[in-house]
Amino acid sequence: MSNKPDDYSSDDLKRLTDLQHVRKRPGMYIGDTGTGGLHHLVYEVVDNSIDEAMAGHATTVTVIINPDGSITCIDDGRGIPVSRHEQLSAQEDREVTALEGVMTMLKFGGKFADKSDNSEEKAAYKVSGGLHGVGVTVVNFLSEWAEVEVYREGHVYQQSYERGVPTGAVTKSGKTTKQGTKTTFKADPQIFETTKYERSVLMKRLQELAFLNSGVRIVFTDARINETDEFHYERGIIEYVEYLNRASDPIHKEVIYVSGENEGVGYELAIQYTTDHTEKVHSFANNINTHEGGTHVSGFRSTLTRTLNSYGKNNKLYPKDLGVTGEDFREGLTAILSVKVPEPQFEGQTKTKLRNSEVEGIISSAFGEFFKTYLEENPSAAKTIIKKGIQAAEAREAAKAAREKIRRKSVLGGSGLPGKLRDCLSDDVEKCEIYLVEGDSAGGSAEGGRLKEFQAILPLRGKIINAYKAREDKVLANEEVQSIINALRIGVGETQDLSKRRYEKVIIMTDADVDGSHIRTLLLCFFYRQMYQLIEQGHVYVACPPLFRVKQGKKTYYVQTDEEMRAQLLDRGLENTSFEGEGIKVEGENMRKLCVTLASMEDAILALERRGINLKTHSERMDNDGRLPVFHAFLGTVEKWFTDRKSLDEFIKSHESESGVEVTIETEQDAGAKEAAGETVDTINTLRINEFHEVRTINSGLKALDEFGLGIGALLPVDRTGLETPRFILYKGETENPVADLRGLIASVRALGEKGIHLTRFKGLGEMNAEELRETTLDPDNRTLIQIKMPNVAEADDMFRILMGDKVEPRREFIEKYALDVSELDV
Repeated sequence: MSNKPDDYSSDDLKRLTDLQHVRKRPGMYIGDTGTGGLHHLVYEVVDNSIDEAMAGHATTVTVIINPDGSITCIDDGRGIPVSRHEQLSAQEDREVTALEGVMTMLKFGGKFADKSDNSEEKAAYKVSGGLHGVGVTVVNFLSEWAEVEVYREGHVYQQSYERGVPTGAVTKSGKTTKQGTKTTFKADPQIFETTKYERSVLMKRLQELAFLNSGVRIVFTDARINETDEFHYERGIIEYVEYLNRASDPIHKEVIYVSGENEGVGYELAIQYTTDHTEKVHSFANNINTHEGGTHVSGFRSTLTRTLNSYGKNNKLYPKDLGVTGEDFREGLTAILSVKVPEPQFEGQTKTKLRNSEVEGIISSAFGEFFKTYLEENPSAAKTIIKKGIQAAEAREAAKAAREKIRRKSVLGGSGLPGKLRDCLSDDVEKCEIYLVEGDSAGGSAEGGRLKEFQAILPLRGKIINAYKAREDKVLANEEVQSIINALRIGVGETQDLSKRRYEKVIIMTDADVDGSHIRTLLLCFFYRQMYQLIEQGHVYVACPPLFRVKQGKKTYYVQTDEEMRAQLLDRGLENTSFEGEGIKVEGENMRKLCVTLASMEDAILALERRGINLKTHSERMDNDGRLPVFHAFLGTVEKWFTDRKSLDEFIKSHESESGVEVTIETEQDAGAKEAAGETVDTINTLRINEFHEVRTINSGLKALDEFGLGIGALLPVDRTGLETPRFILYKGETENPVADLRGLIASVRALGEKGIHLTRFKGLGEMNAEELRETTLDPDNRTLIQIKMPNVAEADDMFRILMGDKVEPRREFIEKYALDVSELDV
C-alpha cells in the first residue's frame, strides 16, 4: 500500500452543490429510494399545507395522484411569498423571489424565526412538523419535473422546474379569487426504484392528519382509478379514538378528552377503555407520529397509573393480596396523545421519539389534575375502569400460572417436544429452522422434501385459537399453541428467553387460498401477542411458494410473481429478434430500449383515452416540435390547446393586452363548483383550464421514439384493407410476425417468449409433491422468504383488532376499502 502524499491531494476533494448532493445522497434526506422514500415526498409537501392549517391560515388540503403518477397538492393557505427576496438576490447577484428560494435552496424557509416571542412578526410558523427548511426543496430536486402555482394577492404566479432547475423565472398570469399554493411533481425514475404510489399508504397518513387537525378538510383523489375520499373531523382526536375502537366494545360510553396549553406547549389527549386485552397508545408531536413514544408518553402513562391507584385505594376497590400494575391499568386502553411543541427535539433522524424534558411535566400535571377530577365526578366510569384493571391483574396471575404449568411440564417431561414434530438432526441453532405447516397432508410433503440436517417440520391441525380475542390463559391451554411453545422452547410472555431457542428461523408455510391466509394471520397474531421478541429480533418468516412452474424441454424452473414472469417472457421474446417497417429497422439492445419506452407510455395513453380523448385526434394538435398539448383551455367560446405553460401564459398576456381586461384563471373543477353553487361566472374573461398530466409522459416517450426514427403515427392504427404487405414485422430468427402498430409490439414479443415453454400456475402447497416443495419452498438456494417486521406496534394492533375482532362491520369496510389494492387472490 502506498502512503505517498501524492496519492491524496486537494484535487481529490470535491464540493457538491445542494442539488448535486441531494440527488447523489437522497437517503440522507428522505430515508431511502424505495417505496418509503417515494411516499415521503408526498408527506413533505402535504406537511407544508398542514403547517398552514396549524397556523390558522388554511382549511382545505387536496391531494391528487394524477393519471401519470405525478402528485398534486393544493391548499387554501396564504400562498408562498412571490416577491423579490433581498438576502437571496444579494447573494446570487440576480433577481431571486422567495418562491424560487423555497423550491431551490436548502436551509431556506419560514420555520427558523424566534418562536419564544409571541409576536406574529417574529415567526411565520409558531409550530410546525418541518424544522430544517429542506422538505419541498428536496422534493423538487428528486423530481423529474415540478410546477408550483401560487394564488396570492388576487393573481396567479407560476414557476416550473426540471430535476430541480428552474426552466424560467416566476411569472404572473391572470387574476384569481383563490388563495393558496398548488404544487405538482413527478418523482424521478432515475432516483427511485419505483414511482408507483400505493393508495392505501397515502390514504392512511392523510386520514391521520385530518384526525389530528380538527376542522381541516383533506380531499384525496386517486385519478388512476377515479376514486375520491374526503376526511373531515370537527371533533378531531375524539373521533380518532372512536375510529380505532370501531371493532371493539367500549366499557364507558364517552371518550375522555382534555386539551390546553402550558408554557407554549399545546396538548390534546383522548382516551377510552374497551373490553380488549391490549394497550393502544398513538402519540404525536407536531403531527409527527412518535412510534417510540417519548417524554409526552411517559408523562401520560405514569400519571394514569398513579391517579387510578390513588382513586382505587381511597375508595377501597382493590381485593386483598392482588397488586394492580400500570400494565394492568393500560389493558384495553385506546389513547391518542398529540402535543404541539415550538422547538421539538427528537431522538434520531426518523423523529420517532420526543425528548423535550419539559413536556413530561406539562402533560403529567395537566392530565393528572384533569383525570383526578373526572374520576371523582364520574364514579360509575371510574369503577368500571378500576374493575377492568383488576380483571387484567387476575388474568395476568392466571396466565402466569399457566406459563408455570407449561414450564414444569417441560422440565418433568424431559425434552417436552411435541410428538408430531419432525425435528432436524443438527444442534447448531444458527443453521436450524422450523416450518409450521398447515395440515398433516402438507406436513407429509414437507417431511419428504425437507433437508433433514437443519430443517424441522411441525404440522398444525386446523386453525389455532384466536390469540387476539381469547384471554391469555385460554390461549396457552390450546393444544396447537402448546405444540408451538414446546417446539420453540423459548417460553411466552415475560418468561421469554431467546437464548434458549432451538431454531434461528421460524417459518410459516400455508396455502395461498383463503383458509391458508387465515391460518397464517392466526399464527402471526399468536406470535405478536405471546412471542413478540421473536418478531422484534427478526426470527419469524413467511414462506412464499412460487406462482408459476415453467417447463422448457427437460428443464423445469419456478417463477415467484406475475411481474417476474412478464419480465422473463419479454426477455425470452427479445432473444434474436428485430423489428422492421416504414423505413426503420431496430435490433439488438435497441429492441429492449424500444420496448421499455413503449411500456412507459402505455399506461399514460390508456389514461388519456379513459378521459375520452382519442390519441389520433390529439395527434393533430401537435406543435412543430412534435409535442402533444398538455393544457386544454376555454376563453368564452374560444377553445385553445397549449403544449406547455409558457405558451399558455403568452396567450393570456396577448389577450389581456388586446382587450385591456385581466383574465381570470380557473380550472374546470373551480368553474363547475361555482356554477353548482349558483355563482355568476364572467365567461367572457374567464379562462377555464384543464391539464392532462399524462401527456407529459407521452411526450417524453415520443422524444425517445424519435431516436429510433419513429413518430406518433407508428402508435396509431391504420386501415390497410386490401394491402398485402404488413405495416410492421417482428422477426424471430427466420419467423415473421406481423404487427399492426407499435402499441401491439410488447404483447407480440411476450407471445414469442411463451413459445416452446409450458406454464403452470400454482394455487398452493397442496398441489406440490415433496420434490417440488423442496425445489421451490424449502431449498435455501431457490426459496423466497418474507421476514415479518412490525416497526409500528400500534398500527399492527389496529390491524389485528379489525381482522381478528368480534365485529363484522369494520372487517367488511376494511375489505371493501382495500379490495382494489389486492393483486393476487386465490379462493
